[in-house]
Amino acid sequence: MVNATVARNIAGICGNVISLFLFLSPIPTFITIYKKKKVEEYKADPYLATVLNCALWVFYGLPMVQPDSLLVITINGTGLAIELVYLAIFFFFSPTSRKVKVGLWLIGEMVFVGIVATCTLLLFHTHNQRSSFVGIFCVIFVSLMYIAPLTIMSKVIKTKSVKYMPFSLSLANFLNGVVWVIYALIKFDLFILIGNGLGTVSGAVQLILYACYYKTTPNDDEDEEDEENLSKVNSQLQLSGNSGQAKRVSA
Repeated sequence: MVNATVARNIAGICGNVISLFLFLSPIPTFITIYKKKKVEEYKADPYLATVLNCALWVFYGLPMVQPDSLLVITINGTGLAIELVYLAIFFFFSPTSRKVKVGLWLIGEMVFVGIVATCTLLLFHTHNQRSSFVGIFCVIFVSLMYIAPLTIMSKVIKTKSVKYMPFSLSLANFLNGVVWVIYALIKFDLFILIGNGLGTVSGAVQLILYACYYKTTPNDDEDEEDEENLSKVNSQLQLSGNSGQAKRVSA
């Protein structure tokens, strides 16, 4: 019989695989940007948000905050690197005004993470206190990010079309949330449960909307640019909420 530790590790590994898929899902968007040599109406906001989230989880996984959490560093370190590559491409092909905005946001995020790190190390002196303090920030940002897909879901209802809500991403978001909810319940972890509980609900609503409106979706060729834009926003905001949730697999 599989014990709880093995079951948690299996769930965590499955969650890592799905999270990696979500991290890589915006690649078509950046292929389009590279081919067109301009960012057009694409926005850097989802990637900036994910950079901040991953950076916080990387700090969370450090030995002085949460010992024995190597996977939190590796999974979020990988995500952080991927997001920085996305931002580098976005920065290179952006007009000057957007470059300034992206640069200022990155500096602001570095300052914020630095403040959190300083407060954590100076004001708290036990691993439990430090991990709880940083974990609260991570959950807050995850929760705020789940607001973003509401815009797309509203558009689906108004247009009665799922043209702008790719099924594969909605399904992946749902499965990712379910896997990490199971993981959190095997050995109760409030931080993981809250973030991924919201993710599960969000993914479930998207799948329900897809079931309701896919028959009324026009059969004409999909606007590739719109679909990629939706993929970028939806998957990135979801993935930023789940990429850090492997944090206790190695515990």
